[in-house]
Amino acid sequence: MGNAAELNQFLIDVEKRAFAMAMVSVKNRDDALDIVQDVMMALARKYASKKPSDWPPLFFRMLKNRIADHHRSGFIRRRVMGWFSDDAQADLDAVAGDRSDQPDVQREQSVMKQRLIGVLSELPERQRQAFMLRIWAGLNVKETAEAMACSDGSVKTHLSRATAALRKRLPEFAGSADG
Repeated sequence: MGNAAELNQFLIDVEKRAFAMAMVSVKNRDDALDIVQDVMMALARKYASKKPSDWPPLFFRMLKNRIADHHRSGFIRRRVMGWFSDDAQADLDAVAGDRSDQPDVQREQSVMKQRLIGVLSELPERQRQAFMLRIWAGLNVKETAEAMACSDGSVKTHLSRATAALRKRLPEFAGSADG
């Protein structure tokens, strides 16, 4: 059984990845923060007594479902906004972290990140989920299958299709999208 300290540490560890995943899916900082907070609260309320090894697939399944609920509710259609607000972009930059103090390198990284996020947002939902859970969130195939409520084989198929699409649209990322 997990305890409060372990659950707290898990939530700290998963927070930035979950926020980045929600941002890519809902494209609005406030909505993404609300979604992640809702999922964290629900996990703590309903599943704190589960084993810590059960938390990642549960959390990411809940996140996936909450994002789907958000899309169904029509928030996106009611909010005619640009891709990211300045605050949201700063949050994504904080998640990604700066890898260089050189402005040219930072600018190039920013452009590449925006291209990657743009292409990810165009993928079919299941492919995007598989990619984000396996590559971005670092879940293994079994955990990803549990989170997506599908078979291991489906995860592998969706991830393969996602990486093929990314390689085609973003050849400069070809080496970084393997899972």
